Amino acid sequence: MMQIVFEIPDVDSIKEKRRVVRSVKEKLHRRFRISAAEVDLLDSLAFAHIGGAFVSNSKVFGESVLTKAFAMIEKETPVRIQDVSFHSEEF
Repeated sequence: MMQIVFEIPDVDSIKEKRRVVRSVKEKLHRRFRISAAEVDLLDSLAFAHIGGAFVSNSKVFGESVLTKAFAMIEKETPVRIQDVSFHSEEF
């Protein structure tokens, strides 16, 4: 799992914020098959908090997918990362 808090610069409405957040979630799903949702900061115009999950039979593979997904967000989206955390479990 990963959680990312990011700032969305130059946003003037909730509609614009939702467009950016939706774009990030869709990229995570389309490229990496990560399930993602906005989990907090829903009423904030400038910030968003997204949680994502990826299930795999290999902890190493799962962590590498999440790391690549985070790198994609940093490079390809118009946001400023404020905080990120990763968590993985084995059963």
